Amino acid sequence: MRDILIADDHPLFRDALRRTVAQILPDARLLEADSVDSLSELAARHPRAELLLLDLNMPGAHGFSALVHLRAAFPTLPILIVSAREDPALMRRALGHGASGFIPKSADVEQIGRAIHAVLDGDTWLPPGIGGSGVSLDPEEEALAARVAELTPQQYRVLTMVCNGLLNKQIAYELNVSEATIKAHMTAILRKLGAHSRTQAVLLAAKLTVDGRATAVPADDDE
Repeated sequence: MRDILIADDHPLFRDALRRTVAQILPDARLLEADSVDSLSELAARHPRAELLLLDLNMPGAHGFSALVHLRAAFPTLPILIVSAREDPALMRRALGHGASGFIPKSADVEQIGRAIHAVLDGDTWLPPGIGGSGVSLDPEEEALAARVAELTPQQYRVLTMVCNGLLNKQIAYELNVSEATIKAHMTAILRKLGAHSRTQAVLLAAKLTVDGRATAVPADDDE
């Protein structure tokens, strides 16, 4: 029995997608997650999963950074993006960051089936009419993605929380660790990203968001 992972934070759409995939792959075992954290744990528990259907907009995703992080953590797991966004440039950008395909949420069952079977066969897939050959990223974005890929799971989690506007003491509380531990993670994050401050780290991370916009982040006095 093949394992298929489905990651989306919207229960109704996740249920609809699960039903659709079950129709396409009736013998598959479908495993669900509603955040990047729960998805990482799920993928680690099922290392032989054959496919991940990933929503770009879910807790912990922060644009393409989750795709980059998951691609590094689970290099053999094909990732098929499922998104309400239908911008051709965005679709090609997803492939540039390592996705195996991109399905718009408006796609019908037949189109979703073609996409899933293509990716399971080792191919890439984009909707008809979207050129996918010669996909490449801006060199600066590609270099940044490589640096994000070097973050450990906990460092990535901390960076995401910083991008959401949380201070070190708030992150420490959420992760049930000491503030000193978070400061150590921040030091490592800044070093790996080549940033000099948490604000600069957020601005760099924004380059991997869907629209390129950063959240205004208050700086810790002793970050």
